Amino acid sequence: MGLSDNLKGVILAVASSAFIGSSFILKKKGLKRGGASGIRAGVGGYTYLLEPLWWAGMITMIMGEIANFVAYIYAPAVLVTPLGALSIIVSACLAHFLLNERIQKMGIVGCVSCIVGSVVIVIHAPQEHTPSSVQDIWTLATQPAFLVYVVATLSAVLALVFHFEPHYGQTNILVYLGICSLMGSLTVVSIKAIGIAIKLTLDGMSQIAYPQTWFFLTVAVICVITQLIYLNKALDTFNATLVSPVYYVMFTTFTIIASVIMFKDWSGQNAGSIASEICGLITVLSGTIILHVTREQEPPPPPVGTCRTHHPPPFWQGKGRNLKL
Repeated sequence: MGLSDNLKGVILAVASSAFIGSSFILKKKGLKRGGASGIRAGVGGYTYLLEPLWWAGMITMIMGEIANFVAYIYAPAVLVTPLGALSIIVSACLAHFLLNERIQKMGIVGCVSCIVGSVVIVIHAPQEHTPSSVQDIWTLATQPAFLVYVVATLSAVLALVFHFEPHYGQTNILVYLGICSLMGSLTVVSIKAIGIAIKLTLDGMSQIAYPQTWFFLTVAVICVITQLIYLNKALDTFNATLVSPVYYVMFTTFTIIASVIMFKDWSGQNAGSIASEICGLITVLSGTIILHVTREQEPPPPPVGTCRTHHPPPFWQGKGRNLKL
């Protein structure tokens, strides 16, 4: 018996999390080695490009993103997106053993919460209803409920960009991350549409000639670029320990809302299954926040030009020394 589409999506999503979580550690070790032998990346150096570990991390991350992209083809976003939290667990565990970034006791609780929540979501996840053509996806994208969501999302993004960012962008983390998360929800549904079009094309039903395919591709590119711009602003302005969990929670929430409205992921499910999925999602989000908040942070590197030389205490403070005139 062949694997169900949901199971394929779960396997790909878990593999994606393992690749992406590992890539952070590989790239960080490569950056450390590059910084030890030359100028650090944080101050404009590119020595890390000569480090095989950094390139291994990049290749691993690309593999993870490809697996995640394919996972959205087979399984609904309400199943795939929360499983991205497993990459945080992989990264934290590897950092504990390879980078000496210790996981606190509450961090272990956060890991367990992510795993338990993910299991609950997998058990109660709805079956994917794959459209038969990109035109069917276009019909879903132009239904009144989703158009209302798109108009509300774009209105909120414009308000954040033109009104709130100039006044509160440097002081309120929700401004930049709100833009990233809202645009991210449109990115996921667009990428899912592109993935389905590619799958249908490979199955012999070409979708290349349909203008809707290229429209979804254009939307995905615009949304991804916008996300990267404002995520970089958030990381440059606020502590990464705060940015990561807040962004994950907001992005996951908006993505699931968009997918449920457009693809009707919860159609045909009973109230108990939907409630279980929501509880599982809350458990995953809570575990993610706990893991990030309690994770031991690496001390920042010294500013450029500073000296690490250790200065001994004055001779009169030395143990067992006598002051002689």
